Amino acid sequence: MSENEERVLGWDDEISNDDQSGFEVVPPGTYSFEIVNLRRGQHQPTSTGKLPACPKAELTVRLYSQNGDYVDVRHNLFLHSRCEGMLCAFFLAISHRRHGEPLRPNWQRVIGSRGWCKVAIRDWVGQDGEKRQSNDIKAFLDPAKAPKSQPPTPPVNNPVPFDVPREDGF
Repeated sequence: MSENEERVLGWDDEISNDDQSGFEVVPPGTYSFEIVNLRRGQHQPTSTGKLPACPKAELTVRLYSQNGDYVDVRHNLFLHSRCEGMLCAFFLAISHRRHGEPLRPNWQRVIGSRGWCKVAIRDWVGQDGEKRQSNDIKAFLDPAKAPKSQPPTPPVNNPVPFDVPREDGF
């Protein structure tokens, strides 16, 4: 296992990574992506939430820069009729669906799927009152409307972070 892969730590495991950032924020734009993890979860609504309790797919989306560097972004797909358009767009982007055709998603085929998406920066305030930023996937792109260039070939177990400035701690 690569030392850069996320994993569960045991109570007696040795630790050594001093990096407290946890993630990098990439500039807004269009990125090729690969789904590297999918976990089935349950959305728990908040008092101000727009969705009721429903199942959700918790995705780890690997965004690639033009030179093959990558960062991982988390993205949720909510299994609710209000979000059906985003679900359809996602499966269209990864070429598991055609326009106008119904689809019964095959979730087992999602990991390893690739496509293109539009990424934005979201500003938010943490529980400690500190201003933070993170990336949000705003749209999954129809392959017919995606960039015509080939997505970069992903590096093999050798992640190199994007060369973008980041604030201390986040």
